[in-house]
Amino acid sequence: MKTPDNLSPSDNGLTRYVATFILGATPASLPADVVALGKKSILDGLGLALSGSVAHSGEYVRRHLADLNLAEGPATVIGSGLKVAPRFAAFANGVGIHADDYDDTQLAVAKDRVYGLLTHPTAPALPAALAMGEAKGASGRDVMLAYHLGVEVECKIAEAIHPRHYQTGFHATATCGTFAAAAASAKLLGLNLDQTLRALSIAGSQSAGLRENFGTMTKPFHAGRSSESGVAAAQFAEYGWSATDKILEAPRGFFRAAGGGYDEEAILNMLGAPWTFAMPGVSIKPHPSGSLTHPGMTEMLRLIRENKITAGDVERVRIGTNHNMPNALIHHRPTNELQAKFSMEFCMAILLIEGKAGLAEFTDEVVNRPDVKAMIERVDFVVDEEAEAAGYDKMTTLIEIALKDGRKVSGRSDFGKGSPANPMSYEEVSDKFRETAGFASLGRDKIDDVIAMVSDLENLPSIERLMAPLRL
Repeated sequence: MKTPDNLSPSDNGLTRYVATFILGATPASLPADVVALGKKSILDGLGLALSGSVAHSGEYVRRHLADLNLAEGPATVIGSGLKVAPRFAAFANGVGIHADDYDDTQLAVAKDRVYGLLTHPTAPALPAALAMGEAKGASGRDVMLAYHLGVEVECKIAEAIHPRHYQTGFHATATCGTFAAAAASAKLLGLNLDQTLRALSIAGSQSAGLRENFGTMTKPFHAGRSSESGVAAAQFAEYGWSATDKILEAPRGFFRAAGGGYDEEAILNMLGAPWTFAMPGVSIKPHPSGSLTHPGMTEMLRLIRENKITAGDVERVRIGTNHNMPNALIHHRPTNELQAKFSMEFCMAILLIEGKAGLAEFTDEVVNRPDVKAMIERVDFVVDEEAEAAGYDKMTTLIEIALKDGRKVSGRSDFGKGSPANPMSYEEVSDKFRETAGFASLGRDKIDDVIAMVSDLENLPSIERLMAPLRL
């Protein structure tokens, strides 16, 4: 969706272009394929907010809300009976969606983006859209548009900022996600151009989050806080709070301060042209672990099934990737579920033992089982020349399994199940929702109702109808 006057930072300003895009978008701006793709991520996000609500982090978030005496408000804390102020519901649900590292992932266009990954787009955008939608009595159509605007703004900002941003330690879901929540909230609040500019600017001053906290509860805290900050930014802008009108492009603004610069061509006149959901796409995870493990897990499952491999058959496993992947998959001998999510060795071992890797497998108890620890010792995670030569914009993973009978089984994968190259259908995402919602003990009738409502979200007269069965 290009602006008619072909705005550029030199005349009207990049931040103004983003704000103008937010104001001008209507439900008709969303292509049918983008709507369909978005519904899968929305359903996925709702299920993850439910499963995240029963994680230890969910307990701590509710304790924090109780300490603040936040017992009343219009917005639902999914997986609980609480309704609180929108900013705090956005925080709680953002933490929940990202708690298990099971949420969707944006793919990158540029070849200089290590792994070809940028942000987890739904975790900051959806909670803000839901919370503000409940507060304003919005329809499913309005919330869906706000969500898509949030995702689009977040992803294009993440695409534009120089790679240094991520490489030197910033967590893009935390930083760029704040703009997502501000965009979604501004749309649902009906802010004018000046207010939307200020909402984005207030959001920019709150964007934070460091990768050093990966593998801890603070990683999902990032997603929750970015969603909360974006909601608060839009609300303060509505009150009349002052802020700059050029937070993105200014010499001391977000792009230069947080990344050392940006690629103007990656964002200017690129919002909605094409929508990120359409190209390069968003991946939905079939396993609750870091995205970098997924191509290997997809291939490992294929090899296990096709060759009828059991754990007892395996002598040794070699997993080869480019040198960047071990920089993120740092837990070679994990001792808890959060570390296991960033352990290639655990992800391969648990598939060989259980033939699956879902929420039930990523627990402290399973990680510390003697048979799991023993299998981890048989997995070698190494840098491979072939994977290195394939480039760093994808997650090439090579597997070689040496069996006790002398046979060797091998395979290669560049993309995992759930990626745009190997997508999950709405029914497959519904099956994942049944797992995640069931993990939080949501009843079967409510599960079926939510799946049906999301599939027809644009015709839902009130978002409250969707949120009601998500309260436990």
